[in-house]
Amino acid sequence: MTQLMGRPILEVPDELGGRPVLADLLAGVRTALVGLAAVGVPVLGLWVATPYADSDAAGATRLAGSLWLLGHGAPVLRGAADAPVTVSPLLLGLLVVVRLYRAGAGVASRRGLRSRWGGPVALWAGYCAVAAGVALHSAGAGLFRSRVLPDLLVVGLLAGLSTAAGVRSVEPAGAGAERLWERLPAGWRPTGGGSAVGRAVAAAGAGLVAAGALLVAGSAVLDALVGGGRGTALLGGGPAALVGLLLLTVALLPNAVLWGAAYALGPGFEVGAGALVSPGGTGLGPVPEFPLFALLPQDGPGGWRLAVLLLPLLAGLVPAVLLGRAAAGRRGEPGGSAPWPPAATVVAALAAALLLGAGAALLGWSAGGALAAGRMAWLGPVPWWTGLAAAGWLAVVAVPGALLVRHRVLGPAAVGSADEVEGPDAAPVAPAAGSGARARLAVRVRRSALELRAGTYALVLRLSGQRPPGPDHD
Repeated sequence: MTQLMGRPILEVPDELGGRPVLADLLAGVRTALVGLAAVGVPVLGLWVATPYADSDAAGATRLAGSLWLLGHGAPVLRGAADAPVTVSPLLLGLLVVVRLYRAGAGVASRRGLRSRWGGPVALWAGYCAVAAGVALHSAGAGLFRSRVLPDLLVVGLLAGLSTAAGVRSVEPAGAGAERLWERLPAGWRPTGGGSAVGRAVAAAGAGLVAAGALLVAGSAVLDALVGGGRGTALLGGGPAALVGLLLLTVALLPNAVLWGAAYALGPGFEVGAGALVSPGGTGLGPVPEFPLFALLPQDGPGGWRLAVLLLPLLAGLVPAVLLGRAAAGRRGEPGGSAPWPPAATVVAALAAALLLGAGAALLGWSAGGALAAGRMAWLGPVPWWTGLAAAGWLAVVAVPGALLVRHRVLGPAAVGSADEVEGPDAAPVAPAAGSGARARLAVRVRRSALELRAGTYALVLRLSGQRPPGPDHD
């Protein structure tokens, strides 16, 4: 719905004399309206399908606007008691970030952009202008109401960070990580390791997310087979209510996956004050009737839930392999690099663990929030516990794993030479010819060839009646 007659809506084409800044401003407006439509269309459709709706069309649009703001992480108020709601549906937030990221990258790559940041700032301003109108409209009476100033601050911050990330994505990769490595002593410096550390962090994060998704899926299957389908039983109340509850469950599914990842890491997550859900035990009080809450464990520690602690261990194997192979270097390939010393390999693995811990703490904080005041003032993972657990798991697995992979790839013949570092200006030491098992195989083949040639020569001499040369003969 964003194109009409083959031309994007709300865009001033450059060939018609439109100014680039105005086009970027309208691009920000269009990005915000498309995201708002993704939330507003289902809400208005459910309002139309509900036979006896309590609110009018203005109330439905205010509800859609509040949910759109909540998807950015902006706080809203619920009910007559003005209960704070800060649990953000991460699926909506992911869509917002992706669209702003792509829009920022498109503006930065525009031909004829007169300034580096003029276009992105105009994009951000157009997006925030729509957010201001939505926040003002949603501040009226209704089930959910916006808080205008805090909501605009949160939306502006998220939009600015996402747009800036998109702008930086079209620029050449910076050498920030390499400048940090240069401050380390020569023996502790993983030269060219910035990209390897980034890949290791991404692989570890993907593994933890997969562990959380596997835990949520397993809990849903067990609930359906053993628990009597408690989550499915809550999906009732007519077709409109069923569809609305399903849509809300899907929007909160990424939150549940991150909660599952925190559970697998060990600290678990809170469901209200004093209610902790972790592999070591579960203490639940009254929880809201919602399908995802029905999947929470009801029994004590033990059983298959203790086995989920092995999932972070498996998630750390791929980063260990990536770091170990990067530490081994690629001397024989074009543009290859020298192997890292063992200390530099440990530094790279610890850097990956720290980055993963920071990311896990940030995601744990974004996946939680409040549903009301008092007991429901916080639901979700405890951010700093989750970050420490993620960093600890990866450090425990990646440090010895990367050293082992490095040793296996280099081989014993090359490990000693690769470990020698005489100083910051020392030239790389060439490895032994045919490193590792290949070198030993080459020596055996050469020795066998020499023995075969000597035996053949002695046989020819005997057949001709001559004596083979002894130890005293040349």
